[in-house]
Amino acid sequence: MKQAGFPLGILLLFWVSLVTDFSLVLLIKGGTLSGTDTYQSLVNKTFGFPGYLLLSVLQFLYPFIAMISYNIITGDTLSKVFQRIPGVDPGNVFIGRHFIIVLSMVAFNLPLSLYRDIAKLGKISFISTILTTLILGIVMARAASLGPHIPKTEDAWVFAKSNAIQAVGVMSFAFICHHNCFLVYGSLEEPTVAKWSRIIHVSVLVSVVISVLFATSGYLTFTGFTQGDLFENYCRNDDLVTFGRFCYGITVILTYPIECFVTREVIANVFFGGSLSTTFHVIITVVITIVATLVSLLIDCLGIVLELNGVLCAAPLIFIIPSACYLKLSEEPRTHADKIMSCVMLLMGLVVMAVGFVMAIAHPQDCTHGQEMFYCFPENVSFTNISVSHFQLTTQLSILNVSTFH
Repeated sequence: MKQAGFPLGILLLFWVSLVTDFSLVLLIKGGTLSGTDTYQSLVNKTFGFPGYLLLSVLQFLYPFIAMISYNIITGDTLSKVFQRIPGVDPGNVFIGRHFIIVLSMVAFNLPLSLYRDIAKLGKISFISTILTTLILGIVMARAASLGPHIPKTEDAWVFAKSNAIQAVGVMSFAFICHHNCFLVYGSLEEPTVAKWSRIIHVSVLVSVVISVLFATSGYLTFTGFTQGDLFENYCRNDDLVTFGRFCYGITVILTYPIECFVTREVIANVFFGGSLSTTFHVIITVVITIVATLVSLLIDCLGIVLELNGVLCAAPLIFIIPSACYLKLSEEPRTHADKIMSCVMLLMGLVVMAVGFVMAIAHPQDCTHGQEMFYCFPENVSFTNISVSHFQLTTQLSILNVSTFH
């Protein structure tokens, strides 16, 4: 919302959800036309080995970069949780983000990722869903109690901003699930395109409602001060948000192994014929996890990671590849609605990918990683004409009582 402008951002969120819905149905239609039952086999049959190789690279990079983002979130959120423990020195190295990232990798991420059967993570996924609901409730509660006390930036309600393409990248990252759609389709008792379409419509609708609630609650609270990681905006002495941070950290730790499964599966399919011995299973898992951890130790800002993963990986997997496959396989006339929509998706995907990458590099998001926001300062402090990044705050905020944030 901050990147696109709030009104345009909401519209883009619905547009990305609509495209996601259409492309998920399109993939299954393409599989039906080609007689294939996986994303890789569909692309391989449509565009040969070069297409298969390109898809494999994208399907590896997307979850791998997601693993990096999860590490960043874990370090940022749990470090603030531990700082709230009475008697703990905030400067203690054992509660710093780097130590927490390494500790979570050794204690949780790696052991869970070593499972061979992804079905064993089913209960863990259910716990993550419950925690996500709790986090949404906390964000909405703070929008009502904290939002009125934080001054709004002067460009808070601008309809559209120049970084809208970057926002589409982040939204694409949030909605992508295409690498799993054939697996879910095959699990249906009587898989048909009509039944799949109904399931996708309901699933995407629920997802976009949750996303809109999160986006609206977060942006209305902080407007132009919104960080790539929303929990970086809240004050450290807010006990309710501290509980939310704990839930958030646990959620991403529990989600991490699912992404590792995908990266390992891609490597197994490309280099080992689809199966790994116990030794290679362990070695590849350890290497992937360690490399992702090392990269996350070097990167502080979550926003740039989400943007790049969205425009470089999610956009092709959502917009470009499903459309290209359907256009090549379908024998419908050019004026058919699915073909027209596929052409539009293909062109939009190319624009989002190219322009989004350039803008993400040329105009990276502002990041105040690890810093308390100005509205968290002690009481009886007056703020006048504070300049923040590319906009100015001209609202005077006097005698800010921190107790209002509890």
